[in-house]
Amino acid sequence: QVQLVESGGGLVQAGGSLRLSCAASGTGNTIYPMGWYRQAPGKQRELVTSISSGGSTNYVDSVKGRFTISRDITKNTVSLQMNSLKPEDTAVYYCYVRIYLTNYWGQGTQVTVSS
Repeated sequence: QVQLVESGGGLVQAGGSLRLSCAASGTGNTIYPMGWYRQAPGKQRELVTSISSGGSTNYVDSVKGRFTISRDITKNTVSLQMNSLKPEDTAVYYCYVRIYLTNYWGQGTQVTVSS
């Protein structure tokens, strides 16, 4: 059974930093693509960043240069370092792992950036 557990959300002032972590279990020894989506109130869920099985990364334009995704294969975790946070980054952030054609999701963690 695939499970993802996120941690690290919270309240921060604009310009501050937060680090989100996501621990995956039940995925065996295969390295699958992982990443983070976010959903702000009244908006659709948005892909923020992803990291492929080979370690290639992608970012939505709005976070380029501010957010960094990384993974620890030995611990089966993925992290999101978020710097220079803006109020528009406020959302629930969801970790996912993509196994073949299915995305498995974490429970979400709230990130709130005050102005």
